[in-house]
Amino acid sequence: MSATNRIRRRTRTRFALKQKANGRPRLSVFRSSKHIYAQIIDDVKGATLAAASTLDKEVREAGKTGATAAAAAKVGKLIAERAKAAGLSKVQFDRGAYLFHGRVKALAEAAREGGLSF
Repeated sequence: MSATNRIRRRTRTRFALKQKANGRPRLSVFRSSKHIYAQIIDDVKGATLAAASTLDKEVREAGKTGATAAAAAKVGKLIAERAKAAGLSKVQFDRGAYLFHGRVKALAEAAREGGLSF
């Protein structure tokens, strides 16, 4: 898939999210070949409210690599904890250009189990 197709799909997904957001911050996911990153963004203020990734010390110590669904689930639980600490419980899930499958799905399910609703 070319980069322009990926950008077009990400833009289409984010446009639909912003139509339905009702002022909720979005839980944005970025997935690379070695790691997965999640951050909760307030689009009105343009600020990151909470963030977690497989590069964080708590997640890195637990596993060997950040490229597994288990590591993504740990990031999902960590982002849910940090969101609760920031006083957030409802977010809008932004999968970007990625399919809701594998690591992205594992992160989302773990965040739901951690107390976030979307």
